[in-house]
Amino acid sequence: MGCGSSAPQPEAPPQTVNGGPSKDVNNNESRNIDNELERARQEEEGKIKMLLLGAGESGKSTIFKQMRLLYGTERSEEDLRMYGVVARSNVVVAVRKLCSHLRNLGLEEELDRESRENEDLEEGDHSSMTCRQAYDELMAYLVDNTATASAQDPTATSEGERKDWVGQSARAGLAANNDAKQFLRHHESIRILWQSNTIKQVWAKRSAVNIIDSHKEYLNDIPRLASRDYKPTTQDVLIARVRTTQVAMEKYRIDGIDFEMYDVGGQRSERRKWIDCFEAVTAVIFVAALSEYDQTLAEAKRTNRMVEALELFRSVCNNRAFQNTSIMLFLNKKDIFAEKILCSDIAAQRPFCDYAGPTKDFDHGVLYFIQKFKDCLIDDEFNDSFIHVTCATDTNNMEFVLDSTRTIIMTDNLKRSGFLGAD
Repeated sequence: MGCGSSAPQPEAPPQTVNGGPSKDVNNNESRNIDNELERARQEEEGKIKMLLLGAGESGKSTIFKQMRLLYGTERSEEDLRMYGVVARSNVVVAVRKLCSHLRNLGLEEELDRESRENEDLEEGDHSSMTCRQAYDELMAYLVDNTATASAQDPTATSEGERKDWVGQSARAGLAANNDAKQFLRHHESIRILWQSNTIKQVWAKRSAVNIIDSHKEYLNDIPRLASRDYKPTTQDVLIARVRTTQVAMEKYRIDGIDFEMYDVGGQRSERRKWIDCFEAVTAVIFVAALSEYDQTLAEAKRTNRMVEALELFRSVCNNRAFQNTSIMLFLNKKDIFAEKILCSDIAAQRPFCDYAGPTKDFDHGVLYFIQKFKDCLIDDEFNDSFIHVTCATDTNNMEFVLDSTRTIIMTDNLKRSGFLGAD
């Protein structure tokens, strides 16, 4: 008979003790668990956790969006539709404030005079509507709400809104969606009023009513925003203002290192949520708006915004939770600051009457506020390399600043861990 291949022998079952798994199996499982825990611990320790702090409307969320633009994924169409609704809503919010401020400044007669002069000279916008008529329409529909439903713009049909690319967005919220609809109904009136010389006088005094400065870009481009084909650009997304009411977090892997960035609301009512983000923070990026030296808080009209930022910075820097944490200072909105100091003197603001530098001087003004922030520190060990003067809406500027910040944070983290000697 020929030799056949032998059948494979079944593996012997693992040895058991009293009917249970062997000690070897238990030891292997325990080692695997320990190894997994150690791996997770090392990953967590190697992670850079950055926390954005600062007062409301300082530009934290814009920096948060820049991080995603530079290192994260592209925006989905759902995201862009949401930002389209927000952009249109932002215009309506700005126009409400401008119209109310125009009335409070007593400039309605000036607007009448401009309308008559344009008609006599056949100058200005050659539409059938004067700037005074545009103003009256916006006051009736957006401010005083005295217009009747029958007087609605006939071009604002539901069919017209349905075909609009942006449409509506549940994520933007009910108020923003309603304002975006108002924008589509009254965008021509907004455009005409914005072109008037009278509204330019109001804009120059916008700090009294806390209008978002960067929304001038929207106001300069009303026809594009009103187009049915309108799709928000990167710049539109960056300057879109959505109040942060929840802690937002994004994860990035940059040059083999994991980063987590947290964005939190800056208004007083939102700050109680900050404590939940304080654990194991590698670095705090504190954002303050240079341009807000002559503005007051939306939630506390008698409090200067820069004074609020200084006090908040003092409390953050001297908080025990951040004793071993790198703290970076971003003095933001340098572009608006450069424009504003030409017509708003720093020394004319009561909290900063000690400013002794020349008026309308950008460099002296910046150095003055840098020293104000340094004066908030208990110790003087605050390296100038930890201070950046920024424009959060400028992607090129933020790419350089964030890249420098990453390097400084990682180096400082290694020093604190003892892997690098102190300077």
